[in-house]
Amino acid sequence: MSLLVEGLGTALPPLSLPQELSAAWSQEAAWGNGRRRLIPTVFLRTGIRRRHSVVLEGDPVRQGFFRRARDAGDGGPTTRERMERYAVEANGLALRAARAALADATLLGPPAPPVSHLVTVSCSGFKAPGFDVHLVKELGLDATVARTHVGFMGCHGALNGLRVARAFAGSDPSARVLLCAVEMCSLHYDYRTETARILANALFADGAAALVARKGDGAWRLAASGCAILPASEDQMTWSIGDHGFEMGLSPRVPATIAEHLRPWLLRWLAGEGLALEAIRSWAVHPGGPRILDAVEEALGLPPEATIDSRAVLEECGNMSSPTVLFILDRLRRRDAPRPCVALGFGPGLAAEAALFL
Repeated sequence: MSLLVEGLGTALPPLSLPQELSAAWSQEAAWGNGRRRLIPTVFLRTGIRRRHSVVLEGDPVRQGFFRRARDAGDGGPTTRERMERYAVEANGLALRAARAALADATLLGPPAPPVSHLVTVSCSGFKAPGFDVHLVKELGLDATVARTHVGFMGCHGALNGLRVARAFAGSDPSARVLLCAVEMCSLHYDYRTETARILANALFADGAAALVARKGDGAWRLAASGCAILPASEDQMTWSIGDHGFEMGLSPRVPATIAEHLRPWLLRWLAGEGLALEAIRSWAVHPGGPRILDAVEEALGLPPEATIDSRAVLEECGNMSSPTVLFILDRLRRRDAPRPCVALGFGPGLAAEAALFL
């Protein structure tokens, strides 16, 4: 059974920060001398030019949401304060992306049936009732719409959400699914100077993306999903809740693990779908960072142009966690990139998720 993508929409916070300025502010705000001197180097090696944030208000260190914590060493805003901001910001960002996706879907032709299922994705905040209920009210969806939330799955969360959407469409031929992924990673800025904290501060950003889909044939239909937990990698990528935000753990071994273990699994999965690696004509690889993209290219023997859209999204928006792969798919779909297309994402586990589009 194929899940036909009818529409895609994306949304970014209106305020953004050049990476050079972000590095300077991060170095000033950090407490603990540790590796503060490494901050500019790490930030400028990410391949990111600009990132968007819901908490930029003039100077975000001195006047905005984040208070300067170097002298006090208190970690900045509490998790409660960060979640209160999430509750305020998630609704509007998700709504903009969902409306864009629904508007894009109307371009296909006659009016489509109403949305019957709503799948929401987020790992950067918790609030109930959440942005799913806000979408139901503001979009005028029926109060009986079936709601499902995919939470705390990390950067591949949207691919998990697509699997759920495909299952709904497969069990109900009349189902029309709206999927919306929203993340506000900047809420979890970490003032400490361990390398993993600096890297997370340098990479992650805010954004939302939505997708409307139903059972059907045509271009850009999801035909299969696959997943694998890579061997001996549980400690290489973690995402936990601390007193001052959610804490990302990133091991420098992640690219090597992907380079070593991605290819054997992906070849088996593709063979199960009757495809060879050489048959894949375009790629939507989640840009966890430039080294992740390099590792995927190395593992799969891909030319640099295979990840050009992934690198462009990383450069323009940073790593927005779960919505990012939908930003890449949106670029590919709008220019009618050749298919089959494989989307790849990586998250805590260390887990790999894949989606096949025909």
